[in-house]
Amino acid sequence: MKNTTIIVIGGLSGIGRAVAEQAAAAGARVIAAGRRPAPPDFPVAIESTRVDVGDDASVAAFFEAVGPFDHLVVTAGPVIASARLQELEIDAAIAAFNVKLFGQMRAAQHAARTIRPTGSITLTSGLLARKAVPGGLVKATMNAAIEIMGKTLAKELAPVRVNVVSPGMVDTGMWGEMSVADRAAMAARVGAGLPVGRVGQPADLAQAYLLLMENGFMSGSVIDVDGGGLL
Repeated sequence: MKNTTIIVIGGLSGIGRAVAEQAAAAGARVIAAGRRPAPPDFPVAIESTRVDVGDDASVAAFFEAVGPFDHLVVTAGPVIASARLQELEIDAAIAAFNVKLFGQMRAAQHAARTIRPTGSITLTSGLLARKAVPGGLVKATMNAAIEIMGKTLAKELAPVRVNVVSPGMVDTGMWGEMSVADRAAMAARVGAGLPVGRVGQPADLAQAYLLLMENGFMSGSVIDVDGGGLL
């Protein structure tokens, strides 16, 4: 990680922040970006800025300002409730796709212009890409599309490496607004059903992103970090 510049879009909170913190601890220059300002407790050693992956001009301006860099991680994604087909709001689904699927596509497109040939792009999907659950239609289709996008870009952008991390249930703000007690109860309930006996923490996921940045022989891979949730 030393002497490298790493961009983490979605890096101001949750999994992305854990990636930014671990990469910075390993000696990288890290630029964390998101739609909102950095929180007050954000590490001063990590550069922070704003970018909206739902807006092409914002993404283009962001990468132009950064210039050449080594690794891109994208963890940005919408909070969207589960809904069965008959209750699904198509406009909400389109908005979610614009952020998670097309947002990652925009980031990869603009990153490809200035990323160094020895670098990597790591995208983020999710367990529902390969686990059918009633009510999970939007999340499943977005995540499945991201996984095949990663494999396609691994060929198209070579020698730049492109991979995907697929998280399972992780204790982040992606659960939506809930009390501390409700969050703990949900984590305990879901974790009890997993082989590892707990839900994931952002730091668990961050290790996978660092692996994909550091290992120069991994490209076109989808790494499941789900506590055995697919079993």
